[in-house]
Amino acid sequence: MNYITEFKQRNLRRAQLKQLSILEEIDRICRKHDIKYWLDGGSLLGAVRHGGFIPWDDDIDIAMTLDDSRRFAEVAPKELRSGLVLQTPETEHTREPIMKVRDLNSFYVEGTEDFSLDYSKGLFVDIFPFIPYPNVSRSFCKRYGKAMSKCYSILHHSHQYSWRATFELFYFGAKYLFCKAMWAAAFALRKRDTYISNVLINNGYGIMHRRDCLFPLSTIEFEGKRFAAPADPDAYLSDLYLNYMEVPPKEKQKVHAVFIMPELIEETEVKK
Repeated sequence: MNYITEFKQRNLRRAQLKQLSILEEIDRICRKHDIKYWLDGGSLLGAVRHGGFIPWDDDIDIAMTLDDSRRFAEVAPKELRSGLVLQTPETEHTREPIMKVRDLNSFYVEGTEDFSLDYSKGLFVDIFPFIPYPNVSRSFCKRYGKAMSKCYSILHHSHQYSWRATFELFYFGAKYLFCKAMWAAAFALRKRDTYISNVLINNGYGIMHRRDCLFPLSTIEFEGKRFAAPADPDAYLSDLYLNYMEVPPKEKQKVHAVFIMPELIEETEVKK
């Protein structure tokens, strides 16, 4: 028996329900302050295909426009209930360029965790910031968007000193600057009224969504509750996954986390 795998499976549903409670808190704050968000990625896919979590999924993804994400970052620290924290690149050095709302009374380990850094490692909801894209071809976006995201990821992960690391620093640094220049030219020369997507350093798949498949936002059922969703989930998910209704084979239905502990201290003890 693989004891770690069995442990994760036994704790997965408890972890999902705790993440659902984080999403509900985000939804409450967004409604109160008129901040727009929507289910994104695997969470939107789960809502459409499964009516909630993908059975083996262990996180929640949402997105906001960059302006709304900045507004959320202003109000959330004062609004989040006790036990939750807004984690940003400015507040904690995680090497990830996105915000997360973390549950402090839990422990979630991904394969890329850096235990030399003292950042919160509880269960979370990812918040991806979206920006208007220039009217470029999808092939341009895939070529330069994927390359830029890959270079950023490599440059911001820890390296051991070696000739190879030095070469990678210069090679991927130069490639990153080149891709950034190509995008800067596209932003300067093309209109930005048709497409929207993740900020460039997060767009590892080179995806663009049409604005009219996202706005105006709709709602969708997720785990028996209604949350914000793109106007056309089918078009949105087709951009991300193509044949998204096709369930992957059993061997690919794997929990992402290396280790999950939904609760560190019993809630009854926390409330004493």
